Amino acid sequence: MDEHFDAVVIGAGAGGESVAWRLAGRGKRVALIERSLIGGECTYWACIPSKTLLHPVGVRAEARRGYGTGDVAIDWEAVSAYRDYMTRDWDDSRQVREYQEMGVAVFKTEARIEGPGVVIAGETELRTRNIVVATGGDPFVPPIEGLAESGHWGTHEVTSMKRVPESVAVVGGGPASIELGQMLARYGSAVALITRQSRLFANEDIRVGDMLADALEADGVGLRFGAQVRRVSRTAGGKRLELDDGSTVEAAELLVATGKRARVSGYGLETLGIENAERGIPIDEHGRAGEGVWAVGDVTGVAMLTHVAKYQGRLVADGIVGEERTLDYRAVPRVVFSDPEIAFVGVSAEEAARKEMDVVASTVEMSSLGRPYIQERDARGFLTLVADANTRAIVGATAVAPLSGEWIHLAALAVREGISAESLFETIIQFPTYSEAYISAAEELRRPPSPRRRS
Repeated sequence: MDEHFDAVVIGAGAGGESVAWRLAGRGKRVALIERSLIGGECTYWACIPSKTLLHPVGVRAEARRGYGTGDVAIDWEAVSAYRDYMTRDWDDSRQVREYQEMGVAVFKTEARIEGPGVVIAGETELRTRNIVVATGGDPFVPPIEGLAESGHWGTHEVTSMKRVPESVAVVGGGPASIELGQMLARYGSAVALITRQSRLFANEDIRVGDMLADALEADGVGLRFGAQVRRVSRTAGGKRLELDDGSTVEAAELLVATGKRARVSGYGLETLGIENAERGIPIDEHGRAGEGVWAVGDVTGVAMLTHVAKYQGRLVADGIVGEERTLDYRAVPRVVFSDPEIAFVGVSAEEAARKEMDVVASTVEMSSLGRPYIQERDARGFLTLVADANTRAIVGATAVAPLSGEWIHLAALAVREGISAESLFETIIQFPTYSEAYISAAEELRRPPSPRRRS
């Protein structure tokens, strides 16, 4: 068989779905190829299940920090059952049916590109004017002696676990390690987090890493900084990790969460002239990887974030129908769903200094506001705004506080639109909210720069 389509989308994660759904809604004939589950990593093994598991123990922690409240019982069976509901019991049959009802041809199989405009899905040859590569990423597993033989968990295993292990060694110091390590500790695991970094978020404001380290240790997470795992072996009770300083860590389970790499092998990208794409398929400012070829999501290596994949998908769908727009990554919010939450957008003061940017910064403590004390007895966290020293346009923000993943978006809008500290200061913000911190920070930044002396 061979069939003709306006677009063939390879991969049905967040980016691929964004493209397919939008094109189908505009009357285009679309083929969607997915070898696993439609919805991808985020829906079944990452964002949705991890945040679903994080929430109940977050509620308990909030109750413990509150006033007039006490402990909250956690029913693991009920929690895991709701996790299964949220992941649709790892069944995408409803999604397949919904796409088919929209007129999308769904192929649950491997895909291989045979050349420009030609994709093989199972035994079917698909011809198209537009190939969209949305194949996602694979976990990066460091080359540790004995790791393959001893076995380990990745994010798939931990977010779908049927029981909470007695103890877990977590290798990695990024957002996934932090979120999952804190979550496991709050469900009762003895957790050791091992990272090569000298501190958490070593490239950011030192307060970010210090506050988070304090929070993790308060939850019982043991932090091992500046350490690397040299060898892993099995024991009667689980795993033994030998570190480069000569010490050992033993745990029932080993979770390796050391990032992802673009999934580019085995798809025939070379037939389109795309070579050496291990760090991601290069795309232009419109999402094109070549004539009639587009790429979205983790496979581009731009930012392995679901919201970036969706954003790229929206713009690529527009480009395919002739409404070309330009990708702009200046204002990508980045949130770590730890407790407290950590949110970034744009450049931090530390990054600006490394880039020799002329900026000014202002920090507001959450303890100066009302809402944090309504949320809990001891107000935690801060907001830092960064602005261009001359124009006072907002160029970045860092927030460490409860719910910061919700209210970082005012800063994201300011960065994208070049909103000045003066305009932000003049904005009327609801009282009492965490977002009031923007008023205090902007008030400091709106002040004109001091006159410079002539040399």
